Amino acid sequence: MIRQLVLLVLVLLSSLAQALEIQSWQTEQGTRVMFVHAPQLPMVNLSVLFDAGSARDGEQPGKARLLNELLLEGAGDLDADALARELESRGIEISTRISRDIAWVNMRSLSDKAILTVALDTLAAVVARPRLDEDAIARVKERTLAELRLAHQSAEDVADQMLMQALYGKHPYAHDPLGDEKSLEALNEQQLRGFHDRYYTAANAVIALVGNVDRNQAELLVGRLVSSLPVGEKAAALPPPERPRPGTTRKIFPASQTHINMGMLGISRKDPDYFPLLVGNHILGGSGLTSIMGEEVRNKRGLSYGISSSFSPLWVQGPWILSAQTKNSQANSTRQLMVALYRDFVDEGPSLKQLEAAKKHLVGGFPLKLSSNKKILRRIALMGFYDLPTDWLDTWSSKVMQVTASQIRRTFRRRMPVKNLVTVMVGGKKK
Repeated sequence: MIRQLVLLVLVLLSSLAQALEIQSWQTEQGTRVMFVHAPQLPMVNLSVLFDAGSARDGEQPGKARLLNELLLEGAGDLDADALARELESRGIEISTRISRDIAWVNMRSLSDKAILTVALDTLAAVVARPRLDEDAIARVKERTLAELRLAHQSAEDVADQMLMQALYGKHPYAHDPLGDEKSLEALNEQQLRGFHDRYYTAANAVIALVGNVDRNQAELLVGRLVSSLPVGEKAAALPPPERPRPGTTRKIFPASQTHINMGMLGISRKDPDYFPLLVGNHILGGSGLTSIMGEEVRNKRGLSYGISSSFSPLWVQGPWILSAQTKNSQANSTRQLMVALYRDFVDEGPSLKQLEAAKKHLVGGFPLKLSSNKKILRRIALMGFYDLPTDWLDTWSSKVMQVTASQIRRTFRRRMPVKNLVTVMVGGKKK
């Protein structure tokens, strides 16, 4: 029955992938484009991705995010208020966000030619001609500093950042994308503009487009947007991180619960072990309460309300993190149980029953990841940014189905041994 259901889902996925008809090309300026024609709604969703995430901050943590936030604080002839009114009056949405690898600028507009033209011109101004007004810089700095202060009061946020620092040391992934107070206060308009000039270029961009335009229209839209940017050059490849020193660090923090983060270096987007580690992690802690960790730590023993594990694949090895929250009095026993369960999983691997359930869940849930234009846009944008093949979505489910229990066991033993665990515990009270 399970196999029949999986086969049915694969057929449906195949039909969906064919319907997507992902098209890709590269502009003369070096911009990779990912496009899906979706005429069902009179809308266009577009993302511009720059290799300008927080990993490019250099010696000024927070610079990439601060600039990305400032893009919507005025562009071209429009100050922040005028820009907001221009977008709102036509129902156009433009948003930004940052990760360690990527600076995103997203647009959503009606496909009506008059409105789409304004949307595209405004987007071009946002990415190519940010104003970086002095009052806007001061305003966004203060907002970011408030976010930092709030994060410093959160045991969860402190634990997350401590683990990233422990895992990555001096690597560009180590610092918080928000930055730090000293760096933020020192950043000025000249430094921000220099960052923009270096990284917000056509050769350093990927454009993803989904909506009610055909290929010819898409090429014209992309060409118009790309022409507003300097050609520039692609950002240099990031160095591989050094292996971190394993061990446990504990920080006393005024919280009713202790946050336990365990981790180690995981996978890149193109890692050859991507699928066995993906499926294995789903069984271990990635499927919530039905995972091994969820069942043993929460359901059976009630030691944690929430426990999970996840890989975050990046340009180079992103983190694998196993996290839980528990009462301060149970922190040590919970940590010991998590380590024991992980050791058993690495030594023995999953059962065939666990493997079949994971495959069914992963493959069965995959269509939901493509259930809207916005979700499709995100998938193809990441494919373009990380230079994945255009059949990545077509083959994803079949590659999941090909994973074996012995493959998971061998891969975790080789790549993710227990001896490499780095642990951070934040919580408890001073004695």
